[in-house]
Amino acid sequence: MKLTGRVVYRDIETGVWVLEGDDGRTYQLAGGDRKIKKDGQRVEVEGEVARDMLTAAMVGPVFNVASYRFI
Repeated sequence: MKLTGRVVYRDIETGVWVLEGDDGRTYQLAGGDRKIKKDGQRVEVEGEVARDMLTAAMVGPVFNVASYRFI
């Protein structure tokens, strides 16, 4: 699955990185590396939604990043 959007840091609990997707949904990012974690950065990510995970941040489904590129 490919998504595009903006990476945003949210100060919830211990802090969480999310993707505000161009599809109007918000996804909690998991995986990737530190380079993707830059507030305001536009990216295209490829991976899959973990449908069996819950988090304390409750910002949206967890998206496991397999690869990404900056756009």
